[in-house]
Amino acid sequence: MSKLNIVLFGPPGAGKGTQSEFLIKKYDLVHLSTGDLLRAETKAETELGIQAKELMDRGDLVADHIVIGMIRNKMEANLKAKGFIFDGFPRTRAQAEALDEMLEVKEEPITAMLSLEVAEEELVRRLLGRGATSGRVDDKDEAVIRNRIRTYEKDTAPLKEYYTSQGKYKAIDGIGSVAEITDRLVKAIA
Repeated sequence: MSKLNIVLFGPPGAGKGTQSEFLIKKYDLVHLSTGDLLRAETKAETELGIQAKELMDRGDLVADHIVIGMIRNKMEANLKAKGFIFDGFPRTRAQAEALDEMLEVKEEPITAMLSLEVAEEELVRRLLGRGATSGRVDDKDEAVIRNRIRTYEKDTAPLKEYYTSQGKYKAIDGIGSVAEITDRLVKAIA
């Protein structure tokens, strides 16, 4: 049986964190969050972590080959995994192509790109609500929230096209109860 490799997408406030937790448990997947990987590799002072820290300290984006290397390391450390859920990666077409190339060698391609679709006004409402209790500064300012949503839309549109051309893009209605949305995700995976 081939591995279940899922790219989970959605704008800020769409519920990716909540839904990824469920999918990880249900399908026994390993969570691959680029933010978590960058922090772990930097803290461990690995070769990739040192390179990433130098870039981040200058305020530069971490190069794709470094991030792909970190993902490769995490996948190789979890060879018996039933699959992976990619969170926050890929963010660009170049990253998606690099990920596909790496997975092609392993004969473990991306199974699906699941995109939680939620209207902007609902996202703003959710994030302002989260900001009132989470303490996250970026969830308290409506202008910042709307800018994050616009950035997401601009940056991810090419990825929707990329995965659509492969027949892997699946839009999931992200409105409803957590259980209803989870049920839609499970049906899309089946």
